Amino acid sequence: MRKILLSLTLVVAGLLTYAQSVSGTVTDDAGEGLPGATVLVKGTQNGTITDVDGKFTLNVKEGTPLVISFIGFESLEATASNNMEVTLSPGTSILAEVVITSNVIDVVKERETPVAVSNISPAEISLKVGNQEFPEVMNRTPGVYATKQGGGYGDSRLSLRGFDQSNTSFLINGQPVNDMENGWVYWSNWQGLTDVASGIQIQRGLGASRLAVPSVGGTVSIFTKAAELAKGGKVAQTIGNDGFVKTTASFSSGRSETGWASSFLLSRWQGDGYVYGTKGEGWTYFGAIGYAPEGSDHAFNLSLLGAGQWHHQRTTWVSIRDYQNFGDDKKDGIDRRWNTDAGIMRGEEFNMRRNFYNKPLATFNWDWEINDNLSLATSLYGSAGRGGGTGPRGSNFRNPEININPFRTDLTGHYIEDGNTGSRYANGQINFNNIVRVNQESTQGYNGPISDYDGQLIGSNGYNSDNVNRAVLIRRASMNSHNWFGGISTLDYTSGNFRYSLGVDLRKYTGFHYRVVNNLMGLDGYYSTGNDNSAGQIIETTIDASPFQNTGLVGPKINYYNIGYVDWQGVNGLVEYSGDAVTAVLQGGISNQAFQREDQFAQVGNPLSEKKNLTGGYLKGGANYNLDEKHNVFFNAGYISRQPLFDAVFPGFANDVNPDLQNEIITSVELGYGFLGRYLTVNVNAYNTNWGNRFIEQSVPFGQQGDFGTAQFTDVDVLHQGVELEATYRPMDNLKLRGMVSAGNWRYTKDFDATIFDENNVQQGTATIYAKDAKVGDAAQFTSFISADYSFDIVSVDLSYRHVDGLYADYNIADSDFLQPDNDGALKLPSYGLVDFGVTARFELFNTNGTFRANVNNLFDTVYIMESNTNIHAEAGSETWNGIDVTNSVWFGFGRTWNATLSFNF
Repeated sequence: MRKILLSLTLVVAGLLTYAQSVSGTVTDDAGEGLPGATVLVKGTQNGTITDVDGKFTLNVKEGTPLVISFIGFESLEATASNNMEVTLSPGTSILAEVVITSNVIDVVKERETPVAVSNISPAEISLKVGNQEFPEVMNRTPGVYATKQGGGYGDSRLSLRGFDQSNTSFLINGQPVNDMENGWVYWSNWQGLTDVASGIQIQRGLGASRLAVPSVGGTVSIFTKAAELAKGGKVAQTIGNDGFVKTTASFSSGRSETGWASSFLLSRWQGDGYVYGTKGEGWTYFGAIGYAPEGSDHAFNLSLLGAGQWHHQRTTWVSIRDYQNFGDDKKDGIDRRWNTDAGIMRGEEFNMRRNFYNKPLATFNWDWEINDNLSLATSLYGSAGRGGGTGPRGSNFRNPEININPFRTDLTGHYIEDGNTGSRYANGQINFNNIVRVNQESTQGYNGPISDYDGQLIGSNGYNSDNVNRAVLIRRASMNSHNWFGGISTLDYTSGNFRYSLGVDLRKYTGFHYRVVNNLMGLDGYYSTGNDNSAGQIIETTIDASPFQNTGLVGPKINYYNIGYVDWQGVNGLVEYSGDAVTAVLQGGISNQAFQREDQFAQVGNPLSEKKNLTGGYLKGGANYNLDEKHNVFFNAGYISRQPLFDAVFPGFANDVNPDLQNEIITSVELGYGFLGRYLTVNVNAYNTNWGNRFIEQSVPFGQQGDFGTAQFTDVDVLHQGVELEATYRPMDNLKLRGMVSAGNWRYTKDFDATIFDENNVQQGTATIYAKDAKVGDAAQFTSFISADYSFDIVSVDLSYRHVDGLYADYNIADSDFLQPDNDGALKLPSYGLVDFGVTARFELFNTNGTFRANVNNLFDTVYIMESNTNIHAEAGSETWNGIDVTNSVWFGFGRTWNATLSFNF
């Protein structure tokens, strides 16, 4: 790896040339360089963007008029001169470098909006993400904890202030992308954001968004490119560890004299994956067409963004003991690449777990400046996502020859010394060839009542006693497709120091959930009895587990098939006062959510549920006071009555509405202070958020045969408190220091009751869960980050350190430990620290601007646990790793990884 990076660096260094041109720096009011700012020759499409330090070079003569713009700042005209310095002031421009963008996007303005916020520039995204997951670039901001989870491409997740993705709002150009049923965000569907993102704003806490249902943890607004002002293009080639390769090409026409502009991007990536057996590949596609005629009060933009991909996964949690026992790439006794889901079939990588999806998002924006005081912004969007994930189907443990349960574990996941190896090699990898052999040998032809299938190899799940032959194992696909349409419209009126706003948020969602056969594993068909409306059927039709292919929405299905219908209607209003020193805002909204469930397999006699309407609302407000030109203070507070998620309305996968439904109640208050100096900026805030009336449903062991039921919890209350600090310091022109500290105290505030149901959703009993004062798991409650960026001439280097502590297991609160009043609480995982290093070189070659970037993540190859889904405390005599009982199932973080990108702008 070092030889590759050194060679690439030397090649680039040999191409470096100094451009004889005007240079300068673009900064904000605090003197902080603005990376990604646009510098254009006035009246033309000729221009460039600033680097990570806000510096630029442009081939123009001194005295040439320029226009400089940046996200969230007022555009400024200036005259070109050598070593010029331009300072931009915060303003109403959201994405100043694009022709069209909708004003439905709610952007926080420093020293005005009373919200804790962090911004990530487009340069930081393009330079530092590389082959990492898109959410990981946000780990350098307060309150964020992002991990790769199992390690497959796109399988990452993010928590904000201890709230998971289902309780954090994610917006792309103002459009919500959280799933309308479960609130989740699947980052594999948004792999292309690294290529098209022109900025990220993380609004922690109540945020500034005006949506039907506000978030609990915060709002992450992602801005993408639109039809750009400047004409030009870019090509980039990225390589990285474990065979990662990505090629990207983009082109923008620039704005014509008639007001038309267009931008397009196409990217392809592939890689073998850091974790064993996690290959993947995908395409990113983006296009935008804008129309804003000179002198018109109307502006339009139509865009399409999507990322079709497939990748193998690691979804079966691995015990620390298995990381120790298996694999060949060990450090500190651990093989972090180990994967229990993967193996070999016919000499090639094969994995029982494969994710595939294509989710295009189309958006049409219309902005209308009705007059100097009145404007209307409307955004219409739609998405038709298709895809799902594969997994095993069949009685693999009833036929010991094809058993693929995690090696050396029993059905409940506990380690045993002499477990049946089944279809696993001695090294633990799955022998899929053996599964095919056993499937074929144990199905000697179907001799049942359908004589047309005589002589065929037909298997079943082994649960019935008819003439279908022995149990087999196949690969099924669990599909989660959807059709999603929505519209957001905001009417703004300004009068003097006041701004008034009235908006609507409308959404309609249909989710299709079903299983189909993907790979028959050597068989001719599979006999399925999962449909209660049928005595059984033989399935011979399979689908390809790849994007852009038939996903089986029309065709035979197995196991389950249900449809979720969700409709949202919301109205919101805002009153804002902006004076010389004071800004105050009050927002309110009310919404209705309609839920309905249709089950075409399991609900005989009740296939379509009643439609359940639930009303919610919110009231939030705050104020910012600028004490002087450097100091400001702010506060915000809010009350939210939020409708529960779909599974709380219809628990237990049934069509019966939960009789104990109640809205979640969130109350929050926050205080903040900011300092804006010439060389130093500091932002400090403290928050207190109470989240009550939660409904939680979790799987629990039930009975004596390894079966599972569900535990349903109501009236669950948690309290999230914390302090956050973020600072930037420039001790000299070419050195920038950044740092942050985030300290939280997130815990359950009371004990609560659970109701236990069996697999048929029949109540079997109740239990008291003693969770009072137990720490909230799955996100680090203490994080800190510090980085140094040093620039000299055409090369810059950066080094960063991130520390994580207060990380607790993502435990099941129905764990037997919490049934005891004197339990040990949440399992605390070991703290860890990671060092990342990067180098950037900029040069000119054949009249094009080139950039070379190399990143090394986890420079010292630190071994650390980033997640645990078990809560087993070590006792006397327990075998441990770094103080943690080795029977715990965890995800270890990646070791040292690297990536390098060579790009040219023209």
